[in-house]
Amino acid sequence: MDYKYSKRGVSAGKEDVHKAIKGLDKGLYPNAFCKIIPDIAGGDPDYCNLMHADTAGTNTSLAYLYWRETGDLSVWKGIVQDAIVMNLDDMACVGCVDDIMLSSTIGRNKHYVTGDAVAAIIQGAAELAAELNEMGVNLHLTGGETADVGDIVRTADVGFTAFSRMKRRDVIETAVKPGDVIVGLASYGQASYESKYNSGIGSNGLTNARHDVLSHVYAVKYPESYDKVNIPEDLVYVGKHQLTDSYEGLDQNVGQLLLSPTRTFLPLLKELLNDHREQINGMIHCTGGGQTKVMKFVEGLHVIKDNLLPTPPIFRLIQEPSGASWKEMYQVFNMGHRMEIYTDEKTADAVLKLADKFNIAARIVGRCLASDKNRLDIEGEESLTYS
Repeated sequence: MDYKYSKRGVSAGKEDVHKAIKGLDKGLYPNAFCKIIPDIAGGDPDYCNLMHADTAGTNTSLAYLYWRETGDLSVWKGIVQDAIVMNLDDMACVGCVDDIMLSSTIGRNKHYVTGDAVAAIIQGAAELAAELNEMGVNLHLTGGETADVGDIVRTADVGFTAFSRMKRRDVIETAVKPGDVIVGLASYGQASYESKYNSGIGSNGLTNARHDVLSHVYAVKYPESYDKVNIPEDLVYVGKHQLTDSYEGLDQNVGQLLLSPTRTFLPLLKELLNDHREQINGMIHCTGGGQTKVMKFVEGLHVIKDNLLPTPPIFRLIQEPSGASWKEMYQVFNMGHRMEIYTDEKTADAVLKLADKFNIAARIVGRCLASDKNRLDIEGEESLTYS
């Protein structure tokens, strides 16, 4: 998978990025999930500022294919949700779950992405903000930049920058310890605040997923959807599926499964933190790094995940044609749960009750033990060890 990622112009481990930022200031809380700085906005020593940025990644290329094939403009709202939720749920891991300002950056190639698609993107952000506001999560849209940049963007690029101001006493800096249990919140299913089934894919690994799952017919029809110059032809859309194919009897087709908007856990997490913030030792958003993400935030721990939620069908759809090892799959994808909460057993019970309230599958997926070096054991599709 790493080989394919590299040949397709993507760095799964972002080694160059990590090298570039090595040694930079990590903010007030070096082990926090997001960088937090002093209260520049208000100048209050009791407060801090948090700014974050993320995009929908190459999911936009997949949305472009589906839109062109079906005329379904709703996929663009899903892309907006991917970009916004990748910000929101990262920020939630440090305890920020309310009063968040969002600014968009949208770049498009006007030759391919028409005005009605741009309108669907912009309106989709407003609709998502209104939906979350109704659930008590206050988002504030502040505008942004929309530009025609066909020289550098093949189809579209959609990203958001998020900002919030919060009390320092409310910050959760990852401090996972021996004895903690791990509650996993499912990425799939249909939460009480979702209108349809979510495959659980999130917004990671879509470059490989798109090319390994979908038929080469899309390379011929839509050469603008990929890097025709640099990607070897034998790695371009090498799968067997068309976007509208059915899969394992599910109500959604292959394209819809791959495009399932990234679920946010904010409605649940806001309620959880209102009552149990002090008992949370860490929250890990299993995005880049998948199930191994926690290893970036612990020291001297043996993390054991031996009671995982069932693997959703979407990941079998990706793994089978790609031939990727399960070890690689667990490093790239969330594989069934995208949010982890590290806490004591009593608080874990409260998390499980809340998850049931929101119709989100959840369970204690593992535990943490003391160790002389970091180690992660996963009992999933295979028995896996990472160190």
